[in-house]
Amino acid sequence: MAKIDSATLAFANRLADAAGAVIRPFFRQLVEVTDKGSHGFDPVTEADREAEAVMREMIRRERPHDAILGEEHGLEPGTSGLIWVLDPIDGTRAFITGQPLWGTLIALEAQGERLLGIIDQPVLRERFVGYEGRSELHSASGVASLRTRDCASLSEAVVSTTHPWGYFSDDERASFERVAHAARMSRFGGDCYAYGLLAAGHIDVIIEAQLKHWDVAALIPVIENAGGIVTDWDGNRVRDGGRMIAAGDARVHAEALRMLNAR
Repeated sequence: MAKIDSATLAFANRLADAAGAVIRPFFRQLVEVTDKGSHGFDPVTEADREAEAVMREMIRRERPHDAILGEEHGLEPGTSGLIWVLDPIDGTRAFITGQPLWGTLIALEAQGERLLGIIDQPVLRERFVGYEGRSELHSASGVASLRTRDCASLSEAVVSTTHPWGYFSDDERASFERVAHAARMSRFGGDCYAYGLLAAGHIDVIIEAQLKHWDVAALIPVIENAGGIVTDWDGNRVRDGGRMIAAGDARVHAEALRMLNAR
């Protein structure tokens, strides 16, 4: 697996800084919202588009051989074997309703291996960073190592999803509800921020569906390097999105997985 050198790590953090500088002035303002979806409401704002454009321009200028995949502007091929995967505002619904549960997602991949992930919340000034055995929270208090918490069973677990019915088919929702009803507590609406909280040991299981490549690429290194586990609903490696279950403890992951697939 390729290594993350100090220059690459610093560059990734500068991408997050630049995106945050673009996005912050738009937050809790009267911004124009465009619906880009053909199935349900799929909002995008000028903040999404401008933040991704700024990050792309930096990559083109400073790392011109790297590929770029972004939610708003698609794929630009490269020749280095590295690809930056960008989601400028993951959680646009939270963003346009004034809730600070959205974030900027930045990942670096090589031949399908996820080398680096950043979940940046630029209003709260919190940045979750995962790479090479490290998962960290960078905040005004400094840098803290992240570790998922022990959770032996669903009866002890906090289970979360972004929306309890908005992103599930009827069958998927029924599967999720089996898990949620067995849990100690459930919480909704966290978007990417919930995954940072899982890495920090505040949430035990997150279950999602209908995810895209840019939704998952940055989350997985943060969670796995904090000691968590991420798979699809069949227990396999998550590739380009789809259905995903993340957990802080392999035991509760296994129980939730069995319940998701119960018939």
